[in-house]
Parts: sequence; structure tokens; C-alpha cells
Amino acid sequence: MSLGSESVTETVSLATLPVGAHARILEVKGGRQMTRRLLSLGLRVGSEVDVIQHRGRGVVVANGGVRVALGGGVAEKLLMSPLDNGTA
Repeated sequence: MSLGSESVTETVSLATLPVGAHARILEVKGGRQMTRRLLSLGLRVGSEVDVIQHRGRGVVVANGGVRVALGGGVAEKLLMSPLDNGTA
């Protein structure tokens, strides 16, 4: 039983998160170009986002008051850690 830092975290693809989920970006499974593109949209490892809507395979997320639409391919390559919505 380790109660130290959160060593066991659930990791899921952004595409699999339900509408209303709150999560943190843990890893980008893409190349430098994709990482730069996400950075230009304000999304980086450590960013917290809320899933607003699913559009086909794509996902609309909110990050700091800004909404960003991501295609299904990009959403599959973003590994997320779901967070509690009620954390205070």
C-alpha cells in the first residue's frame, strides 16, 4: 500500500472520455509537428481540459475558457488522466 504521490494513475485516450469529463494531459503520442500544433492551441502536457462535445470521432474540449475542436486522430494520441470534478 503506497499512499505517497499518486503513483498509479489511470491513463486513457481523450477520444474515450465522456462529455463532462475533466482530465489532465499526460502525454502526446505524436511527433514534433503535432506537439507544436497543440501548443499553439494552448494544449500542453499538464493542461487540464473539460470534454464539451463529441463530433463524430472528434472532440471539443475547453481549456481556460477557450474551446478547441480536435480531430479523432489527434484525440486518440492524447493520453489523459481523468480528474475528479469535485476536487476542492
